[in-house]
Amino acid sequence: MESSPSVNRNDETFTLTNSVEEVRTGRFMNRGSEKEAAVAVVLPTYCEAENIESLIRRIQGLGLDLIIVVIDDSSPDGTAKIVKKLQKEEFDNIILFVRPTKLGLGTAITTGFQLILSLKNQPDYIITMDADYSHNPRDIPKLLGMAKRGYDLVIGSRYCPGGKISGWHRVRWLISRVANLIASMSIGMRIHDCTSGLRCYSKRYVKSVLNDLHSQTYEIQIETVRQAQLQGFRVKEIPITFVNRERGKSKLTRTEIEGFLSYIIRTGLGMTSFVSGLGSKSHVEKDC
Repeated sequence: MESSPSVNRNDETFTLTNSVEEVRTGRFMNRGSEKEAAVAVVLPTYCEAENIESLIRRIQGLGLDLIIVVIDDSSPDGTAKIVKKLQKEEFDNIILFVRPTKLGLGTAITTGFQLILSLKNQPDYIITMDADYSHNPRDIPKLLGMAKRGYDLVIGSRYCPGGKISGWHRVRWLISRVANLIASMSIGMRIHDCTSGLRCYSKRYVKSVLNDLHSQTYEIQIETVRQAQLQGFRVKEIPITFVNRERGKSKLTRTEIEGFLSYIIRTGLGMTSFVSGLGSKSHVEKDC
């Protein structure tokens, strides 16, 4: 089994090396001394050149004490070049980590977690969100507000009361709803939206579960909820409006869909006896 990547850091670069000698590097603006930020926003990217600059500007415009962590899978459209330009010319609170190829959403998120926990001054909260404007940056303060009330995982939910989806065909909505119902039942938690990518994690949650996260792709969203259930962390959903991407193309492949469904099935089989015997350790609010 492949060992977990280790993080090496100097003043300007992060390097991750694992047991098969893969080296992935990214640049962190040298600020003399590392600034303490309360929040980190993780943006996994692949071919988001049409969206990334305006999204980063909107996040910066929230006026929060934050850092932005971009995990780019060597996008051929120049996404990383745009981020580097922003780093050099305007913003000193961006970490860019460029991986050698498309390695999946799950590993992008865990890589982001690893980088953030390697910082001398670690943010108390970590936001994950899509980089295609499906998620509204204005929802970030709402997630943070709920997290500060003592929740370790706050999910921006499309399906809890008040949540909405804009721009989806009815068939896609139905498939997503059924997948979330199955995922919720397999985990043993009453979560309306197990697959939403807009999240806020507490630092203590990430530190506790990081070594137990092994997902390669989209199943990371269910795995993180499952770990909250297993380890007794508090979970809360808040309603959001999810907007189908207007620019760029969806990156979801057939292989990733198959892997996602396989994970749901495996999780359901493995969790059935656990849930019936012990019940859910985590605390989930019944309302939004």
